[in-house]
Amino acid sequence: MAEVRIADVVVPEIFAPYVQTLTEQKTALIDSGVVVRDPSLDGFLAGGGTTFNAPSWRDIDDDSNILVDRVSSDDPAVIATPNKIQSNQEVATRLSRNQSWKTMDLVAALAGDDPSTAIANRVATYWRRRLQAVFVSTWIGIFADNAQVTPNDDPRAGITNNAAQNDLSVDISGGAFIAGVTDFSAEAFIDAITTAGDSQGDFVAVMMHSIVYSKAQKNNLIDFIPDSTNMNAADVPTFLGRRVIVDDTMPNAAGVFDTWIFGSMASRWGVGNPKVPAEIDRLPAQGNGAGGEELFSRIEWSMHPVGYNFLSGSVANVDGGPTNAELQDGVNNWARTFPERKQIKAARLVTREF
Repeated sequence: MAEVRIADVVVPEIFAPYVQTLTEQKTALIDSGVVVRDPSLDGFLAGGGTTFNAPSWRDIDDDSNILVDRVSSDDPAVIATPNKIQSNQEVATRLSRNQSWKTMDLVAALAGDDPSTAIANRVATYWRRRLQAVFVSTWIGIFADNAQVTPNDDPRAGITNNAAQNDLSVDISGGAFIAGVTDFSAEAFIDAITTAGDSQGDFVAVMMHSIVYSKAQKNNLIDFIPDSTNMNAADVPTFLGRRVIVDDTMPNAAGVFDTWIFGSMASRWGVGNPKVPAEIDRLPAQGNGAGGEELFSRIEWSMHPVGYNFLSGSVANVDGGPTNAELQDGVNNWARTFPERKQIKAARLVTREF
């Protein structure tokens, strides 16, 4: 019987863009608006360099303790002193990643199905999971920076004292589990989003572990709405009007769980083009000489939390970019550049569920 091989069904020039499209279209983070594809990051990735400077203008300051509106006068000797608009500089980092799969394992699993579609779906599903893992690692790093007694300032931004310790977080976990006190509730959730003051209405999604999600379901806190993009799909879970994203890679230990709440565009995502995004390597010695193949898939991404700079303080392989563990190192690798807490479209609730 003739054997179908990857080389027979995968055309790399078609396969790689298709995988990227599937990755983007079916990612809950992107569907929720928490992560937004940013053409400027795409442009940075198309050029050289491992980190990218992304300048932006700050909002006009309306803090009454700093700026007092002038009272108009008819005295020509009184000259108005103009104010100025200031700028921010965010620093994003390149992520160069790759993975490969051997032919015979895939072909055995694909028997009786359309090989080309199944292979593309498998690789796209893998990269969707890895995209979500990059996002989680990035925000672990952001909250780790924020948990320091003195969160990092970045001298490149020309701003100091941007953050107070844990001004993004509410922690009700306590020292031991007490039902109705340390566990997830609507009241605790509202306390967490209130850390953003009058910007709390910007939050659009909540990301939680399945244990926390189950608690919310048991307490009748989850509502379901139809998926507006696919009416035949399962209904989308929501909590107080925010889309729910369930992910068991959310930080948890000994019964203590993180729940994260995000606004739209909390993170920007860029996609680059590796020199060879996908290719197939013949392995003639495989199978005792029967032959085999290996499929390689490569990506270039940038996942950037809005309002932050990547410092590269503990990155071992600068050329390839940080690992997920290095993204989680908020002490050495992240610093807030936006001056106001409410400009950071994220909040964290820490609970103890058992």
